[in-house]
Amino acid sequence: MKGVFWTGFILVLLFAGWFYFTPSGKEYRYILADSIITTQHREWAKYIIGEKALRERVALYVKEFDQMGDERDTHTIPANADHGGSGDEDSKKLTSVEEVDGKGYHGYLLTVRDPKKIRLVVPQKRGRGEKVSSMVKRTGAIAGVNAGGFSDPNWRGNGFKPIGLVISHGKIYYNGLGSKKSVQIVGIDKNGKMLAGKYSIDELMDLGISEAVSFSPRIIVNGKGLIPNRSEGWGVAPRTVMGQREDGSILFLMIDGRQPGYSIGATLYDAQEILLEHGAVIAANLDGGSSTVLVDEKGEIVNKPSSSSGERYLPTGFLVFDNPDSVDVPNIWAGLTPSEIDAGKW
Repeated sequence: MKGVFWTGFILVLLFAGWFYFTPSGKEYRYILADSIITTQHREWAKYIIGEKALRERVALYVKEFDQMGDERDTHTIPANADHGGSGDEDSKKLTSVEEVDGKGYHGYLLTVRDPKKIRLVVPQKRGRGEKVSSMVKRTGAIAGVNAGGFSDPNWRGNGFKPIGLVISHGKIYYNGLGSKKSVQIVGIDKNGKMLAGKYSIDELMDLGISEAVSFSPRIIVNGKGLIPNRSEGWGVAPRTVMGQREDGSILFLMIDGRQPGYSIGATLYDAQEILLEHGAVIAANLDGGSSTVLVDEKGEIVNKPSSSSGERYLPTGFLVFDNPDSVDVPNIWAGLTPSEIDAGKW
């Protein structure tokens, strides 16, 4: 027994020495800390890197995410692209789904070949968000994914108070910018071109924005990745990321996570590299974590959301339709101001 004890003790000391005093150990510590920061127990990361480093880490990423939205995107898509008119059977379909795998993660890539078939949908009733599966069933959509973030006090938010802007069919449904002049958005204009980065409301209107939510960071712009390596990929977590290819096709990447034995999750660098391999010329992060979900035309969940309570109630979802113009999306925030919405009241 003594031999086992001393062997274990020495191994613990060796691990602690590596973990806290070597460059590779430091890199792993920060990846682990970033992964914790993305969960509902952010404060636990201080036990890995210290409270001061935690504050500095969060502030650094906020600053970097903001800077990653500065460069103006110049990508173009064909004005009259042939969306699914030739080639193999998959290329003739409006949507297709493929599985993606990597070191420690499993996920799905949804391809939507006509970007004009995507519509941002919001909950049907005031006071609470709506599950994406419910949105799909209710509207008759072909597929759906989660979209923007929301106020989530103590990770018990009702999903009804979005963060930033919500724009559907060219109209502003929700404006939570306050005094901010610009915000990072992820969306699509009226011609089907994906927009992502930092914009003011006036700029978005001039660009003909159609569907959009606020989220960040943008990780690909003008065909190049903005995250230099995996250690700067904001930890390992479930991810939802949106991108666009040169032919106009929209890519939605959903990575499952926080489920040992199945999928731990991916960094934003991992997501970036997957989308670059699939031809993305622009891509941006959407709300991930326990919100990440992919729903098929039957309203069934394709992936495995990480929330212990299952699919979450959300304020927005990007849904795919055969005829998006026929879909009625009432503005449930009309007449409300952000200060009037209690994000934690169910």
